Amino acid sequence: MPKTRIMYMEDKSGGLVGPARIGRVTFSKSGKSIRYGGRLFLRLGGQGCKANYFDAETREPFWISGPRRDGKDQLYPDKPNRTEIDADVADEYWSEIRGKTPGA
Repeated sequence: MPKTRIMYMEDKSGGLVGPARIGRVTFSKSGKSIRYGGRLFLRLGGQGCKANYFDAETREPFWISGPRRDGKDQLYPDKPNRTEIDADVADEYWSEIRGKTPGA
């Protein structure tokens, strides 16, 4: 069974801060690629500037990382940004990762 995990994903194609979301991704066996929402993301392997993955089809850069307990998931947490949370992971995200009661 493929490994899945809730992750933070931020589109960096427009600059330092971009559209962001929290969702469940699926890792390849090697761990070098991630699938999410019908898209394939490949590791940049240290070659990116402010990004660690890119969309294999569009080549758009992304910052993808595990979400933090304190909610400061952005690469630049001092820059304001709204993060969407997928409905199918919202309860698990708030209770397991953020340690809060869902909906509170």
